[in-house]
Amino acid sequence: MIDEGSAAGQDPFEVNRRYLGSVAYRLLGSVTDAEDALQEAWLRWRAVDRTRVADPRAYLTTVVTRLCYDQLGSARARREAYYGEWLPEPLLTDDRTPDRLAELGEEVSLALLTVMEQLTPAERAAFVLHDVFSIGFDEIAATLDRTPDAARQLASRARRRVRTGTGRGRNGRVDAAEHRQAVLAFAAATTSGDIQALLAVLDPDVVWHSDGGGIVSAAVRPILGADKVSRLVAGLVRKWTAQEQGALIEFAQVNGELGLLFQAGPGRLAGVVAFAVADGRIAEAYVVVNPEKLAHLS
Repeated sequence: MIDEGSAAGQDPFEVNRRYLGSVAYRLLGSVTDAEDALQEAWLRWRAVDRTRVADPRAYLTTVVTRLCYDQLGSARARREAYYGEWLPEPLLTDDRTPDRLAELGEEVSLALLTVMEQLTPAERAAFVLHDVFSIGFDEIAATLDRTPDAARQLASRARRRVRTGTGRGRNGRVDAAEHRQAVLAFAAATTSGDIQALLAVLDPDVVWHSDGGGIVSAAVRPILGADKVSRLVAGLVRKWTAQEQGALIEFAQVNGELGLLFQAGPGRLAGVVAFAVADGRIAEAYVVVNPEKLAHLS
């Protein structure tokens, strides 16, 4: 594999831009905030004495991580004041080749990103750098100004909290075929209006999360239970298809897992839905309809 920090004739920042953006997105859960962090990192990279940087990739990873670490505190305050439930911005990820995974790290589901909001900034940084990007604890310790043992404890504590928070398969580590089958069954039942089929594919304790940001209509709080969710989904689909001429529901890879796109017409993305599956049923649905969180996908 090419050493991206020293690719001949190329600026190391540009060579590593996708990787750095992936780190920032997984730390912040926001494409917009990640782009802001990259812009600031680029300005700092321009000002640094390059002759004193032995490993540009490691140096830039530290810069981006520290910028994101600083942002996480203020981001949490903003998200607590957010109208309704705050969900991460989704990504559409069709290219899962080995080279891409090596460059961008392990895929992180929307469900896992949502649970990671419960972590402290230090826990989240240690978890993402180690568990997603396989960065060693010595390097993480230097980035976070901790000892390697402290960095290891942060990642371990984060891992336990993620497992507890994700519960029944919400961490996205369900077999891909099982996940796909459940999503296909959900889509078929939804588009046909078959309530019984919809109930059959929903976990009895399913949770429906919506993020409209106060800009478009969405449930302010999570909807709990298969009966309530099935009636909500059936009503939403009927209303949406009646109001939007040319409305279309499409399948897509959302943060590495099969999800749905709601198209209101050509080039008019109205919503993205990601799912967590447990025991062959939909355990969680994450519905992002806030247009500001979909702008980077349109």
